[in-house]
Amino acid sequence: MDLNLTPNLPDPDGFYDELLAAHEGLDKAESDALNARLILILSNHIGDRAVLRQALKAARDSLQR
Repeated sequence: MDLNLTPNLPDPDGFYDELLAAHEGLDKAESDALNARLILILSNHIGDRAVLRQALKAARDSLQR
């Protein structure tokens, strides 16, 4: 399986709003912890190390643009 980088959310703006709402009232450390937990939960859901490796590379590469 390959990493899907094509837009795939039916309502990306709605999800973004939910993501921001989940961070409301949190300090920086709590917000970072929420992000880390979310990454681990979604990584567990994906469950494919090759896909996760591709995602890590894509995220890292996007910082260098």
